[in-house]
Amino acid sequence: MIRLRLGALGAALLTCGALALSSPVQAAPTGPDCAYTSTSYRATLSLGQTGAGVRQAQCLSNVWGGVPKLTVDGVFGTRTLKKIEWIQGCHGLKVDGVIGPETWQVLYHPALDCYLPYPV
Repeated sequence: MIRLRLGALGAALLTCGALALSSPVQAAPTGPDCAYTSTSYRATLSLGQTGAGVRQAQCLSNVWGGVPKLTVDGVFGTRTLKKIEWIQGCHGLKVDGVIGPETWQVLYHPALDCYLPYPV
């Protein structure tokens, strides 16, 4: 009886493992409405730039947290700069306001908590 149960459990685990291996890799979460660019888009962005990449970063930063939320307008202005610097500080990154590879990574995969005060 025990062998049958163990055999069934083993078969179930193998089936689950096979399903996991055959499943496509899921893209990083983009939040409810953050679909301005592909999740693989990771261009370096900085103050003064505009476009869909900036919209994506603004949207992801709003999903990440902080109040007030940014207006998702595609313009990398001073409010976006302050928010990005805050997120960088929360994650122990260089606080330069530039959205590079490390900042994109935390926008898509943020830490659970931040104890730095949100910029006013």
